[in-house]
Amino acid sequence: MTERKNDLLALATMLALLIAFFCKILFTDQIIRAPDITAEFYWTIKQYGQMGFWDLFRVSLQAGWDTLANGGGSEGGGTVSMQFLLYRNLIFWLFPEPVNIAWFIVLHLFFGGAGVFCFCRTIGCSRPAAFFAGLLFAIAPENASLINAGHVQKIATISFAPWAFYFLERGFCSRRLIYFLTTSVVLAFQFFNMHWQVAYYTCLALGCYALCRYTALLISRRKEGGHLRLFTLNLVTLFFFLSTVAISLVPLANWSQETTRGGQSGANQGEGGLDLEEAMSWSLPPEELATFAIPGLFGFSRQEGGGNSNNIDAYYWGRMNFTQTTDYLGFLPWLLAPLPLIFRRNRFSWLAGGMVTAGITFSLGKYSAVYWFLFQHFPGINHFRVPKMMMFIPLLGLGILAAQGIDILLGGDMRDSRGVRWYRYGLAGIPVILLGLLASQFLANGVWKSALEEMIVQPTRYQQGAELVSQRWENLRLETGWAAGVATFSVLGVWGIAGRWFPLRWSPLLLVALLLADVGRVNAKYTLLQPLPKTLRAPLTPAMEYVKKETGQYRVLPMNSADPMNFVSNGIPVMFTSNPVQMWRWQLFLDNFGFGSAMPDFMNVKYLIYETNQYEREKGQMGDHFVPVYRTPDGKEVVLQNRRVFPKGWLVPAVAVIDDPRKIPGILANPAFDPSRSALVESPPPVAMAPVGATTTNPGTVSVTAYENNLVTLQVQSTTNALLVLGDKYFDGWRASVDGRDAPIVPVNLVLRGVYLTPGEHWVKFSFDPLPFKIGKWLTLISFAFYTLFLGWEWRVGAGAAAKVMSSEG
Repeated sequence: MTERKNDLLALATMLALLIAFFCKILFTDQIIRAPDITAEFYWTIKQYGQMGFWDLFRVSLQAGWDTLANGGGSEGGGTVSMQFLLYRNLIFWLFPEPVNIAWFIVLHLFFGGAGVFCFCRTIGCSRPAAFFAGLLFAIAPENASLINAGHVQKIATISFAPWAFYFLERGFCSRRLIYFLTTSVVLAFQFFNMHWQVAYYTCLALGCYALCRYTALLISRRKEGGHLRLFTLNLVTLFFFLSTVAISLVPLANWSQETTRGGQSGANQGEGGLDLEEAMSWSLPPEELATFAIPGLFGFSRQEGGGNSNNIDAYYWGRMNFTQTTDYLGFLPWLLAPLPLIFRRNRFSWLAGGMVTAGITFSLGKYSAVYWFLFQHFPGINHFRVPKMMMFIPLLGLGILAAQGIDILLGGDMRDSRGVRWYRYGLAGIPVILLGLLASQFLANGVWKSALEEMIVQPTRYQQGAELVSQRWENLRLETGWAAGVATFSVLGVWGIAGRWFPLRWSPLLLVALLLADVGRVNAKYTLLQPLPKTLRAPLTPAMEYVKKETGQYRVLPMNSADPMNFVSNGIPVMFTSNPVQMWRWQLFLDNFGFGSAMPDFMNVKYLIYETNQYEREKGQMGDHFVPVYRTPDGKEVVLQNRRVFPKGWLVPAVAVIDDPRKIPGILANPAFDPSRSALVESPPPVAMAPVGATTTNPGTVSVTAYENNLVTLQVQSTTNALLVLGDKYFDGWRASVDGRDAPIVPVNLVLRGVYLTPGEHWVKFSFDPLPFKIGKWLTLISFAFYTLFLGWEWRVGAGAAAKVMSSEG
């Protein structure tokens, strides 16, 4: 068989092994038990099973505005690019639900593992060694435990990272443009999977790799030419990536500037990004580096969506807010990783070692001076929390080192060297250390408990009570014992291979078996199932049924314990839903929101829903502003109607100019402010307006003739110069026209949008048509067209060259 066929056979074997390894979640009638899947992701992909085959490949590149959730909103069309992931649609269509989600996950894990395999083969690793590295990337709990968290798109995004490194390395080796362009396309498709933090970290790591690789070439090949070409090709990679990903990147970059993490936000001293406490809250505590050897040292997972399985003795109790995953990478790879750093030390072992070291240092977050420096000075770092999300890069580097280590073990000359023998003797000390640690936990348990007292007694959101200490302590000792056992068998395996106790042909199988047994035990704690939920929509409660008939263009604000998304899923517009990133204007508005002001009135909040007991306690504060209009038959809920709610559109004759928008919320919260008589704007009006407080006649009437997600039309009869105010959020992606002519939209009362009108009858149209999305869309489509043409040219040239070779051989 040819080398390529043997490589394909190895990849097929890897896929078969992964299917067997994850058979629990692949062959079942249940669904992965993770709230992110059961409550959200499953319902977003459920329609694929009912679609026709050709419908799977239809793409509609149109930005959209959501009128239902969070008072309305959009990211400017930055997520439309997911439609390019046509293979995604096909997977969800081919496999039955709900296991199509599990197949989607496992196939992406295989895809990532295949990328590691190809990279390792490119840098000269043997096929068995590359197979081990690829399998490690696919099944290591660091990646596989994301299943428990329901982070489907994160897994999909991570799976593209090895391929970016592979194609970039092919480009460095061949100096061919096609590989650099393909690197850009891979990064773009990684970004299209919508986990932007993982995509950003991949670009960061790949940039460091390219810089180190190029610098090493400059040093080692000073007299050779081609450096300028290689530098240019790397620049082409950067700019072609930016153009290919533009359909997402351009609108998201524009959108992010107006969010609570953008340049206009107050976080991070007015420079944008997250505040320090939130950004650093998921840093990897230094003591948890011990979990690289003892995975359950600080417990497993968190109890979310129901009790965990019986094989978990203690939930996570470390210093992070919580965690649904584990940082364990497997024990055996750490035994193999030092071999190339000690005995080979080529450029790839140093680069892989840098991935491991730099990635872990980055993951330490607030416990690392390096991360502090990057957070304060490097663009983009301060826009993300969870620095430990970088751990997929150390896993990639560890896999490369392990592959090189296996080749050293399997190689005849090197494994007979004195250095390797001394290395084997050193490994023998690891199980001894772990067994000594276990013994100390029994003989000096008082010292241990005293050292861990502050942490081990801390309650979690799911657990509290004195029994926590004993649960956690027993789990700590049990996991240390497991680690000592795994270390013993792993060291014996390495000894056996290096000492030629096993036939050479069976040695790779032994290493794979040790890896599977080790990580399989840990992964079993993170692959939980539950029965398929019957419906996404919470059943329509009597209160929901009442307000749904009355809402239309108005909004509801649940004040009880109900999830606002239950209303949204039933087609009921709500004023607020919780989002990790908000528009900074909206967040300022929410921070100052009060029922004693007109803020709920001009936000079209027509109904509040209270639990009856809560309403009885607070009804004295309501006055005649909010009055009960409906009580549920069981008496548990009451619906209040806002008697002062504004219509969807209205006219005001006067405006007050407030040049600093951050001063506006205080004025809005003042009960004396009347939004029907005047409005707060941020720049002088283009037409003469009545003075604030002046006695004026009715400025006119407004009638809404169409109200859709992306289109609002109004018929207006104005008796004077006036500002038309629409009770919907301001966003610069909206365009307005008055009587067919473009008109500027201005922010009104901080969060609403408005248009100035002169006296007379007017037809006003608001349409959602963001320019950044249109620019990004055409840049991406042009890039795709160029890449397709260039790929076809490369194929034609390659086919022609192959034909010439065959002809000459004939």
